[in-house]
Amino acid sequence: MPKPELTSDVVLDALRDIEDPEIGTNIVDLGLIYDVTIDKDRAVSVKMTTTTRFCPASAFLADAVKTRVESLEGVPRVTVELVYEPAWSPEMAELFSLGSATK
Repeated sequence: MPKPELTSDVVLDALRDIEDPEIGTNIVDLGLIYDVTIDKDRAVSVKMTTTTRFCPASAFLADAVKTRVESLEGVPRVTVELVYEPAWSPEMAELFSLGSATK
């Protein structure tokens, strides 16, 4: 039986289940996910940030992203990288909601 299609949109939709605990908005619409890459073996790499460099929830959010993506059928490995360039700003959430952010 073929595995279901795995695209960055599928991963982003799954990550919408995770809310930033301080802001109460999902991490995708908040603009915290910078990049999703899927290799030929269906391993997923996620580059993400937090609202501040020293966010107390950074480990929680990175673990939640890893766990959520691992739960997708046919994903053998997940790598989550926290990055801080560019630094997150509230405008990133506005850009994402307008559909003009580069992901």
